[in-house]
Amino acid sequence: MAPSGPLGERDDLARGIELCQALGWVPAPGEHALERHGYLAGTDDVRVADLNTALEDPTMDAVWCLRGGYGVTRLLDRVNYEALARWPKPVIGFSDITALLLAIRAQTGLVTFHGPMSRAPLTGFSRTHFEQVLTRAEPAGLLTGRTPPADVLVPRSPRIVALAGGAAEGPLVGGNLTLLLALAGTPYFPDLNGALLFLEDVGEDLYRVDRLLSQLRLMGVLKQLAGVVVGQFTDMKRGAGDGGALAFDEVLFSYLARLKIPVAYGFPFGHVDDQWTLPLGVRARLDADQGTLTLLEPAVG
Repeated sequence: MAPSGPLGERDDLARGIELCQALGWVPAPGEHALERHGYLAGTDDVRVADLNTALEDPTMDAVWCLRGGYGVTRLLDRVNYEALARWPKPVIGFSDITALLLAIRAQTGLVTFHGPMSRAPLTGFSRTHFEQVLTRAEPAGLLTGRTPPADVLVPRSPRIVALAGGAAEGPLVGGNLTLLLALAGTPYFPDLNGALLFLEDVGEDLYRVDRLLSQLRLMGVLKQLAGVVVGQFTDMKRGAGDGGALAFDEVLFSYLARLKIPVAYGFPFGHVDDQWTLPLGVRARLDADQGTLTLLEPAVG
């Protein structure tokens, strides 16, 4: 289904159907998945109807979003969280879908999945990890982003940088930085006490990322964290329009390195082809020095 922005073409839905079938799943497209209402995939009424129809159906095994864009925050106060708590199922997506994943966590305590959209082809790396996390009732174990062996669970050309060394454990919480902050002051903002916060974004100027990190600090939540896992901030402009520029690691360092917790960036998640599927709420261990993340609990029962 498309609870945020509209699909570019009918082929997007066809690719989603074909991908489900390739994984051995039976696709059930949302009734209104192909609708368009300006920059939304249909009106709020039809998008939330598709979502709640799936959540309220005990025969549906998962909800896999077709794309992000914008719009899911308009639906959060109309989602049937009680039905999902009664019939738990994975909800999968990233980018704008971050808001839905975090809202479900806040309202039900269920694990949600920051992972690939269903309209895009899966690389071997993404597919293997996606299936490992979503279909095995056992911890996915060590994820690595440095010194790749001949293993599809390791992304191509990894470059993990430790801003602050050490190791820490905690529940994984996070997603798209812009969408995380869009929930500030609402009942859907996550509990970050003792969490491993993971962050990604796309198309944001560096000064805007700086502003969002500043907001997190002013809210007092950064000092609650056990560690920070930074993914890919793609299509980022470095300047602020006045000829000046900072490096991304300089901005990260100014906010995160003095927290006396492990911080590393460059992990494979976000708006990239090779990406991890990260289960929100599952306990994990970050080793910033080794550039690794280990899932310590199963994500599904």
